[in-house]
Amino acid sequence: MNTILTTNQGIEMLSKGDILELGQAANTVRQQLHPGNIVTFVIDRNINYTNICTSECRFCAFFRKDGHPDGYTLSQAVIFEKLTETIAAGGTQVLLQGGLNPALGLDYYIELLTFIKKNFNIVIHSFSPAEILHIAKKEGLSITETLISLKAAGLDSLPGGGAEILVDEVRQRVSPKKISASDWLAVMEAAHSIGLETTATMVIGMGETYAQRMEHMEKVRTLQEKTGGFRAFIIWSYQPGNTAMGGEKISAWDYLKTLSVARLYFHNIKHIQGSWVTQGQNIGQLTLAFGANDLGSIMLEENVVRAAGTSYQMSIDKMVGLIREAGKEPAQRDTQYNIIKSFA
Repeated sequence: MNTILTTNQGIEMLSKGDILELGQAANTVRQQLHPGNIVTFVIDRNINYTNICTSECRFCAFFRKDGHPDGYTLSQAVIFEKLTETIAAGGTQVLLQGGLNPALGLDYYIELLTFIKKNFNIVIHSFSPAEILHIAKKEGLSITETLISLKAAGLDSLPGGGAEILVDEVRQRVSPKKISASDWLAVMEAAHSIGLETTATMVIGMGETYAQRMEHMEKVRTLQEKTGGFRAFIIWSYQPGNTAMGGEKISAWDYLKTLSVARLYFHNIKHIQGSWVTQGQNIGQLTLAFGANDLGSIMLEENVVRAAGTSYQMSIDKMVGLIREAGKEPAQRDTQYNIIKSFA
């Protein structure tokens, strides 16, 4: 597909497109961008260092209010133990993601990053834009100043969490206390400007329209045109269990269709990740025929989706088998998508 897809064409495809035709077109684009048959994955651990959060998103089953008996902030000793296990399992990356805990300031984060870099040879791919803005506001610093301090202490790149749908009409309904769409984009632009690359995510199935999904993609694509700092685009589906918002899960059909349109739309983002974490292994495998070239992490630990009642287990052997069964060549990658081990 040589022509750049318009946003309106994307809406039309989501509304009326044939899923198999879209999948075939997306697969063709994937093959153009990634010649050969390799599908990648990463070994990492998602450490939720605190679950205390002032954001109180209606779609989140993980957070606890300040003072709640189940609220926690992990000690360095616990994090040390978790990272030791991660390295032993072949992990190359850690995601530190947590709630917006009013007790934690910049010093806490700098101390934590410094501690990790001193003790482990691991990439710190951590802190969503919501966390970055929370720290900046608490310290009275600009977003860029905050990011520069965190980068100096050892932060290597940012995950795209907290994007949900980058349309404030949706955000006001599902997470009224969370950062705005423009704030999320501003943090990412600031990160890219100081050499911190990031990923971008989208959570679908929260009552948004197809037009709002495409508006989200358009904002990400436009920023990518400007900065080139997004390594990958990742679509998750909303998990309604144990949440204030409730509702139903979207169909695998809707997920795969949206994934295909994303691959066709993002001419300027190289990697599209399929989500076995929210879709399960079988649909995760199917994403490889609908434009995805990466299956993300085997997730040595994951708590947020699990808190919503969805839990799929994965191992290196399972992941390798999953990719092989799809007729692809499995390969372990690092955070920057360099292949570090082939399982051909």
